[in-house]
Amino acid sequence: MAAPQVSAAQAIGEYLQSPDDLLKISAFRKKLEKEKASIDARLKSGVKEQLDATREGLTKLLGTRNNVQVIKEEMQIVDRMCSDPQNVVSTFDQISRVSMVHRNFEQTEEMVNNLLEMNSKLDVLEELLEVESRIIIGPAPNLLPIHFHINRLEAFRNQTMHQAKKASANSRQKLARMFERLNKLIENFETYIMELACNVLPLVRAGYPQVVVKLIKIAELEAREDEKAIAIRLVKKAAKMDAASKFKSMQANARIIKHYRSKVTKAISDSIKANFDDAYTRHQHDPGAFLGGLSWIYQDLIRIESDVVPCFPPNYEMHAFYIKDIMLDLHAWIKEYKKSMTELNVAPELLDPPLLGGEEQSLIEDYLKLIVKKLDEWSTNLMKTEIQEFITRSDPPEVDSDGLYGTQGAVILFQMVNQQIDAATESGQGTILARVVGEVNRVMRNIQDQWTKVVEAELKKQTEKPEEVVGGLAEYCIALANDQIKSADNTEALLGRLEPLVSEKYRTPISEKLNDAIDGNLDVAKKCIQTFIDIILNDLKPATKQLFQPTWYDGIMEQIVLTMRDYMADQSYINPSLLELLVEYLLDAFLVTYLTALANCPKLRIPAATERIKEDISTVFSFFSGFKPTKEIEPYFEVVDLILAMLEASKSMAFLSFWAFAKVHGPCIPFVEGLMKVRGDLDRSAVSEVMDSIKRKVKDEGLTDPPEPTIMKKITVQSTLSRFLRT
Repeated sequence: MAAPQVSAAQAIGEYLQSPDDLLKISAFRKKLEKEKASIDARLKSGVKEQLDATREGLTKLLGTRNNVQVIKEEMQIVDRMCSDPQNVVSTFDQISRVSMVHRNFEQTEEMVNNLLEMNSKLDVLEELLEVESRIIIGPAPNLLPIHFHINRLEAFRNQTMHQAKKASANSRQKLARMFERLNKLIENFETYIMELACNVLPLVRAGYPQVVVKLIKIAELEAREDEKAIAIRLVKKAAKMDAASKFKSMQANARIIKHYRSKVTKAISDSIKANFDDAYTRHQHDPGAFLGGLSWIYQDLIRIESDVVPCFPPNYEMHAFYIKDIMLDLHAWIKEYKKSMTELNVAPELLDPPLLGGEEQSLIEDYLKLIVKKLDEWSTNLMKTEIQEFITRSDPPEVDSDGLYGTQGAVILFQMVNQQIDAATESGQGTILARVVGEVNRVMRNIQDQWTKVVEAELKKQTEKPEEVVGGLAEYCIALANDQIKSADNTEALLGRLEPLVSEKYRTPISEKLNDAIDGNLDVAKKCIQTFIDIILNDLKPATKQLFQPTWYDGIMEQIVLTMRDYMADQSYINPSLLELLVEYLLDAFLVTYLTALANCPKLRIPAATERIKEDISTVFSFFSGFKPTKEIEPYFEVVDLILAMLEASKSMAFLSFWAFAKVHGPCIPFVEGLMKVRGDLDRSAVSEVMDSIKRKVKDEGLTDPPEPTIMKKITVQSTLSRFLRT
């Protein structure tokens, strides 16, 4: 049970219980003073021991961190040695060669058997394909089996021809002749597939929607195979050939990219145009009858929405696709018709009936609304996913084919943009293309604004509530910055593609809008780099608060540099142009932090302080030399050299050191005066004498700030504000 607390009055009462005890007050006072002195001595000793233990602990912690870094590097070396058996197995080359010979024997046996069986398989497949091709509007029961077996034979051909690359010319020619039948069969099958694609609507009308489903399954499967082939080629391009040769899939990758999906959609588009051409041919001498007989369009659209759309995956968006193509063909016909009437000197008001009742502009507006709607829907869905991934950061950022951090968002965005731009280009209308580019700019600017707000919000959470924030914000900022540079490059390429297609009337607004989008990309990229710097500085706060304090003399710059080195360890994942910008921003931010701390420091022990500054700058200079050439770094540290000269100068020579500083950075009187006051080797009268001569000379010479602000502009403002707050 805890003892009851005793008040001061009760404690005194124990000593003063009678009037005679008042005579003992002097003795009691001496006794209490002795006890207090004893307690103070023990407390002082305990505090000193605690401070010594803390200092020793920090020293050991820094040493441990250095040791951990050394161990990490050694473990990486061990990992590399273990990952490559050639380093530890003396006979690895022999084992590898024997294994390769065995694998080659197996592949040769398999190849011979497949060659012997190929002709019999081709006989069956050719007969099945011929039967299927006779009736285009039919059930096509063998469509998927034919494709399956052709696909396997095609893979065998690709592998065989790839392995025969090092064979003699005669051998390659002989193999090519053996595969001629297969090549012809593949060509005939693709022709059949495209004929089916041209008859999607007739197939559905005839009651064969399952054929359309089979067609799309084949297109999707071929699209996935195309993606695999492209991915493998990228890996082969990036990887060492020794590593790539270990994988059979890489050896066999001689696939011809088929682009079935785009071919199928083009065939559907061609069929829509063919329907228009057929209707026009029937009424080419009677435009009124042609326009009056367009009711088939509405019937087709009803059938498409009810029966065709369910046969396709949602991402094909077939209903919108059909509407867009029908509108484009109708508009193209109207444009051609009006051109013909103009050439015949027929006034527009004499046309009977008026084309579309004079509502051509309404048609264009509807078309634009459709494009805008899709842009908004896709960009909203895209950003919802991308922002969620950025905030949760459940996985590290992806690494693209160039070995840089990135996300799929930039790639998907430009697939979306290019699709809508291509649709606008096909219209042949400069006004449509210009307005679509304007909408693209609006969408991209909106996305850029969203990213700016998300980055700011995540940085705020990291600085205010770090315990509640998931890690990886720095890496994701780099990934986003890389994406913005990639988007800027894509936008610039798009601008180069569009400018030759339009007249000067539309070239200027298109150029302005796309250049504005590029500027927005660069702004977001800079924002991400600055946020990366802010994250580093926030992590460095415990160390930078010690700058020019008593503990600073023992050396804390190694800790600061080690933290910056940890953040810069992922430099290989940063776009080279961004890395250069990052290094400049980080160097500038470090100097501002360092000099601001100097401007607000307590008394400096001279010369110990100047020696410590020299050691600090030498350490930091060595760190940044790993990212930029020495000649490019030296100008950044010139300001520190000038300030050191003012700290080391005697009272009589201080003016000369100031003048060298002022000619570059301006008078900076508040900063210089504060610097003189914290010099421990100058008393108040000496400081007053130095500053009087400096101020008098500045006034006489009319010395002002330089035309271009230097780094001291930031230091002076922060220093003045800090002193104002202290007072």
